[in-house]
Amino acid sequence: MTADDQSSVGAAVTLGLFAAWALHDTEEVLTAPRWIRKNVPELRERWPGVPERVWRGMEGVDEREFTAAVGVMAGIVGAGAVAGWASGGRSATYQAMLNGFGAHGLLHIGQAVAVRGYTPGVATSPLLVVPFALWARGRLKKAGVLRPGRARDVVAGVAWAAVATAVSHGVAHRLVRPRS
Repeated sequence: MTADDQSSVGAAVTLGLFAAWALHDTEEVLTAPRWIRKNVPELRERWPGVPERVWRGMEGVDEREFTAAVGVMAGIVGAGAVAGWASGGRSATYQAMLNGFGAHGLLHIGQAVAVRGYTPGVATSPLLVVPFALWARGRLKKAGVLRPGRARDVVAGVAWAAVATAVSHGVAHRLVRPRS
């Protein structure tokens, strides 16, 4: 890593991804498990076409497991933010994570619209997640290191977020409920 790599964009753009994620996920840790317990019965009635295994999966995640999943995700997002910092924002992994983070915020907003009310993560999504992602992308573009935006990049970002979420929850499940 050279000084030139780190100077392409500031640490606020790259390491800021981790800070923004941490604030956003703090909201989720504080609200998600309780919100799920309270709202899944009504959502099950409203959307009977959703497979039962989805509802059971949501109900099966307790506070400890959810918090452990967030901890695993912290390692993943932290590694991506450091890769972005070390490369001056050029890292494909960092940029995919940034895109996935922004899309994740839009998903939260869409969920809140669909349920016509609060959903975990929606308070910080329009105030922090989406604005940070747009700001950071703007800084990357200004520095000349933003990869060209293509539909496949959005898909890659969303796929990254989905895989990281599945891995985080899978690891957390094994940590909290180890097999005997």
